[in-house]
Amino acid sequence: MARINLLPWREELRKQKQQDFLTGIGIAVVITCLILAGVYMYIEGLKEYQQHRNQMLKNEISIVNRKIKEIKDIEEKKNQLLTKIDVIQKLQESRPEIVHLFDELAKVTPDGVHLKKFVQSGSSLTLTGMAQSNARVSAYMRAIEASPWLMNPKLSVIKRQGQKGSPNDFTMMAQQGQEKDKKKEEGKK
Repeated sequence: MARINLLPWREELRKQKQQDFLTGIGIAVVITCLILAGVYMYIEGLKEYQQHRNQMLKNEISIVNRKIKEIKDIEEKKNQLLTKIDVIQKLQESRPEIVHLFDELAKVTPDGVHLKKFVQSGSSLTLTGMAQSNARVSAYMRAIEASPWLMNPKLSVIKRQGQKGSPNDFTMMAQQGQEKDKKKEEGKK
């Protein structure tokens, strides 16, 4: 039998297989790196897209906040205007009331009673004056109670200034009312 040395052939086959293995590992590493780079770029693209969307939302939120502020300012101006309109309407409605009030004060003041001071605060009236007797003050209070424009008289102070024949000073509180308010109250009773 002839002696054939197969070692170099095996050695070359082993080297070839080892080289193929290393080439396969290298190709696998390169492909893995390319896949990882692709995944990284995809994730970065998603991040950039989300950041772009977030910035767009922030811009829209700031626009909406400005509009909300404008709406609040407009509502505040509207409320101020409505308040002014209400005040003007109340003033327009109360214009004839002062005429009725002075006319009614002249009508209900009996003889022997003289007003020195008259103060109005809202619908509250403070009447300060002099009367010849307590009976005249009482008559004045009844006249105010019967008046369609005055109501709820309350005597605060009545005092005599000096001797028996001298006039009595008095201070009285009353409420200004409208004729229709009195009719409503009577209807409730």
